[in-house]
Amino acid sequence: MSLVGLFKGKGASGIGYDSTTDQVTEGLDLSGRTLLVTGVASGLGQETMRILAKRGARVVGLARTEAKVRDAAKEVGVDVVPVACDLSEPASVRAAVSAVRGQVGPLDGLIANAGIMALPTREVRHGQEMQMLTNHFGHFILVTGLLDRLTPQGRVVILSSGAHTGAPSVGIDFADPTLEKSYSPWASYGQSKLANLLFARALSRRLPAGQVANAVHPGVIATNLGRHSGAWVQFALRAAKPLFLKTVPAGAATQVWAAVHPSTATINGEYLADCNIATSSASGQDRALADRLWTWSEETAAKM
Repeated sequence: MSLVGLFKGKGASGIGYDSTTDQVTEGLDLSGRTLLVTGVASGLGQETMRILAKRGARVVGLARTEAKVRDAAKEVGVDVVPVACDLSEPASVRAAVSAVRGQVGPLDGLIANAGIMALPTREVRHGQEMQMLTNHFGHFILVTGLLDRLTPQGRVVILSSGAHTGAPSVGIDFADPTLEKSYSPWASYGQSKLANLLFARALSRRLPAGQVANAVHPGVIATNLGRHSGAWVQFALRAAKPLFLKTVPAGAATQVWAAVHPSTATINGEYLADCNIATSSASGQDRALADRLWTWSEETAAKM
């Protein structure tokens, strides 16, 4: 148990900071369910793929190439349906949507797990800053393209982060979405993670009764997501790992819990952390901002 986990203990759900994917799915039989997971090549996505398949689910795994999906699945000893999807390329995302629609039947869950973090220099592609493009727009195009494939009790889980609190003071800077005037690696990452959270909130109000959408903060985990964050940050993560950081199975637990646990079937439009309902920033609860983001995302994605 980590030092943080020792002090935090368990929440109202009876599950807590250090709970793992194996623990939150103990006793569950997911046979007959099909779930899609992005970013399965490593880290939280690979662990999510592993445990869902282990519990009997059919997993549709997405990564930049089908080979990466197959290699990651082989590494953890599971079989999945591999689909290539580069979230930073709208054409690739739309091709993935078509592939899933053609190869897979109804979906019981969509887990938008993949992402990039804290790019040291500002990169712009398709008119968007790279982190916003990949983390938000890629998943927005993917999820909205597959909503009609969700089963009546289907669930959508969007990976956000506590880093959403580091977004610009206006929340989403629609006037300068690429942060050309004020780029910083962490503010940009925070803006993309706030967008993930607001997307889940807005989506939850647009789904028919029975379907749910929630956002997740996985915690701080030493995965290769931080590979762009600089030597000092990576050193700090390695130093903190034994006492303060979550393991990968603990980091993936909340998104797995949200996607398949019976107790979360009716939780909708929430921000989840440590396998419990949590409180986000004020911007993360701003309904008007969420609706504005939805409209802007629809209009912007249509031009990509």
